[in-house]
Amino acid sequence: MTRKLAAYAAGLMACSSFTAPAFAQDSEDQATPTPPRDDNVIIVTATRRAQDVQDIPIAVTAISPQALENQGVDNIQEVATLAPSFTSSQAQLASGSVVLRIRGVGTTSNNIGFESAVGIFIDGAYQSRPGVALSEFVDIERVEVLRGPQGTLFGRNTSAGALNITTKRADVNEFEGFVNASYGSFEEISVQGAVNVPIVQDTLALRVTGAWRQRDGFLDVVDRTGTVIGDTNDVDQYLVRAQLGWDTESGVRGRLIADYSKSKSSCCGAIELFQSPLVTGGAYAAVGLGLNGGNGQSVVATTPFDQTTFEEALDNRTVSANFAPVADIDNWGITGELEFPISDSADLIFIGSYRKYESFENYDSDFTDLDIFNVDALELELETWTAELRLQGEGAEGRLNYVLGGYFSDESIDQSVSFALGSEYDENVGALLFVPTGGALGPTPLELFTGIDPAGTSNTNRFQQSAQSYSVFGNVSYELVEGLELTLGARYSWEEKDGGFTQTAVNNQICPATLGALGFIPAALQPSFIGLGCFGFTAPADLPQSAVLPLVRTFQSEFSDEELIYTARIGYAFADPVNIYASFTHGYKAGGINLDTTAAVGGADPTFLSEEVDAYEIGVKSRFLDDAVTLNLAAFYEEFTNFQVLEFTGTAFQTFNVPVARSSGLEIESAIRPTDELTFNASATILDARYPEDCAGTSTAVTVLSLCGNKLTNAADVVAIFGGLWEKPLTDSVEFFLSGQIRLESDQRTSTQAIVPPGAAQIAAAGSVQAAIDAAPLIIADVQDGKEFINLRTGLRFNDGQFAIEGFVNNLTDNVVRGVTFNTTLRGSGAANSRSAFSLQPRTYGVTVRAKF
Repeated sequence: MTRKLAAYAAGLMACSSFTAPAFAQDSEDQATPTPPRDDNVIIVTATRRAQDVQDIPIAVTAISPQALENQGVDNIQEVATLAPSFTSSQAQLASGSVVLRIRGVGTTSNNIGFESAVGIFIDGAYQSRPGVALSEFVDIERVEVLRGPQGTLFGRNTSAGALNITTKRADVNEFEGFVNASYGSFEEISVQGAVNVPIVQDTLALRVTGAWRQRDGFLDVVDRTGTVIGDTNDVDQYLVRAQLGWDTESGVRGRLIADYSKSKSSCCGAIELFQSPLVTGGAYAAVGLGLNGGNGQSVVATTPFDQTTFEEALDNRTVSANFAPVADIDNWGITGELEFPISDSADLIFIGSYRKYESFENYDSDFTDLDIFNVDALELELETWTAELRLQGEGAEGRLNYVLGGYFSDESIDQSVSFALGSEYDENVGALLFVPTGGALGPTPLELFTGIDPAGTSNTNRFQQSAQSYSVFGNVSYELVEGLELTLGARYSWEEKDGGFTQTAVNNQICPATLGALGFIPAALQPSFIGLGCFGFTAPADLPQSAVLPLVRTFQSEFSDEELIYTARIGYAFADPVNIYASFTHGYKAGGINLDTTAAVGGADPTFLSEEVDAYEIGVKSRFLDDAVTLNLAAFYEEFTNFQVLEFTGTAFQTFNVPVARSSGLEIESAIRPTDELTFNASATILDARYPEDCAGTSTAVTVLSLCGNKLTNAADVVAIFGGLWEKPLTDSVEFFLSGQIRLESDQRTSTQAIVPPGAAQIAAAGSVQAAIDAAPLIIADVQDGKEFINLRTGLRFNDGQFAIEGFVNNLTDNVVRGVTFNTTLRGSGAANSRSAFSLQPRTYGVTVRAKF
């Protein structure tokens, strides 16, 4: 991979087809036209005031609308194509399971009780879950990727960083707009547009934005005969946003934004990469489920270390299931912003928002075409209120800048999930128990001992939570002497959560019958019978036996915490184009309640601890050669305490805190403008994000000890981006452009656990958990090999960009890549568990036409 990086870097100067970074952007607080392209000033609001990105002592990547267009960025996940320190992955849910990471740090989550470690702010309003912000990216003014813990100025839960997204503001002066239309591979059709209408000239304007996108899925869903019965990983969504903006002579200004989005995009299909030895050894065939357990793929690895077979299995882009996943999502909200000047040097600013998110999903949860376990209905209702009031201004003849304020949010969660056992559940149990019993129990062990067929067993589990967050904050910057600025900031935050798990419908006879038959089941098999006969997702809660057996219990819990978040930075401008800085930040991400059926099994505490981080950073930002070259460097070290982890074991979700995790590295961002027609950019993140050898502290939990000494999930050691833009006038009214970019990623782990945790027998034989791990560390081979992702776009612009026609290709080399690898549901245990993965998007291409008016 190192040789590949060097080769691409050497070839950069010989090729002009790379994507340019942002060089000019508007202030969030000024509706001014974008400066000319040769103006190098990049205005951001990462410090809550409009500043040149080169002047602020913060590691931030600023992305312009043009850069988003050049890379075909459609949503927040695809921002990764332009920011090497930012990554994203998504698992089985359309409404959730999106994980955002900055500097290798994020919160793995398929649990509505978990919040992201990367905070998302759209027009200043906090988005409580990444899935809420997955709507179409259109009419965007700017995206800022704030790297490292935030919190002093940016609301909640930003222990890893934040995305600050600003939509295009209504212009009170000009009637204008645009329309884009695209057609591409997988029958993709996309239409986007906006119109800006001044209602009262120079005072009041209305801006209406819309987008619609539809695309077939890039994964075929097949049944056990290999017949295609549908597709998944498709796109079917639209967005409408209306904005009323005003700007008065008195200086009072603001905007009111209302948006509604609808999505029926199904997500996501999982490809089985490694089959359990129970399949390859014939246990599934012996109970009548077929040689390969019904999986319709022709290529599946028989050893977890077979990387070549992994690639071939992914290349088929075929998934097995009883049916394609279904999703139906409604997402709407209102955001209001009011800026009120109280003096020539101070403003009072209020930002308030309300959002309602509702989804319905239905999917095959065992990810095979066996009829084992389904989610018949997952219904989520998420409601959020936020309010922020801040006073900001300057004094001491401009040497002092300050922000003081308060923040409040109120969130309610109501999720109901209807689970069901399929017609072949008992045969699957027979396969799982075939080896330890030598097949003596036959193909249907549960029915053998209970007389009941578990097929059709179902229940509805309901998870509810009410959460409030309060904080007061302040941030002050003062120029001590010319060029030397000190910044001190603090936020005191209170978090309160009240939530729990209840059952609203239960149709389960197999679990009570299994417990009643335990006296007839050999003692060595009783734990397996309890786990399978009383499968956690479908088991009835609060049975009398739950007092002594690991059975599902309902619960109602409270969580509260408070924390002082603080930062100190010092920056010095040697000369106008060169700035250095150093900073320390203590960040925080609230803990909470594990909203899962198994959270209180055995009387366990369903809450998890808050995550804290101490981060150190030094950096330099510079321009030289008459501003033809921009070079920024940042070195960082971050240590996390009580790092939050969620892991799927194959039968349940486990949540736990790892006492220590660390992320350190170097970030490089550069841009070179050798001529007015050519621009190159190069950036890289060199990262060491891992659990240290002593990560467990005093913990003796096997899930924690199994992680110590291993890298964090989806944290590549090296990510590098090389890009460029060539704009060549052909006539006075026609311009040719060619842009492109390559993103290089080194190897990375794609699963939560790095090794197979030892079982009870191994621990007993070794004498301790740590000894068992040291004696036989079974490595989970879930490492995605390093890859390159090449995006190209070329076309013609007419009449100074008023019209354009473009052709594009993304993932030019058609790399087949997995984003998340996991234990396939109910397909073995430990080292014998089947492994499946969610695949990223293959090569896509198409044509776009644009018009502005």
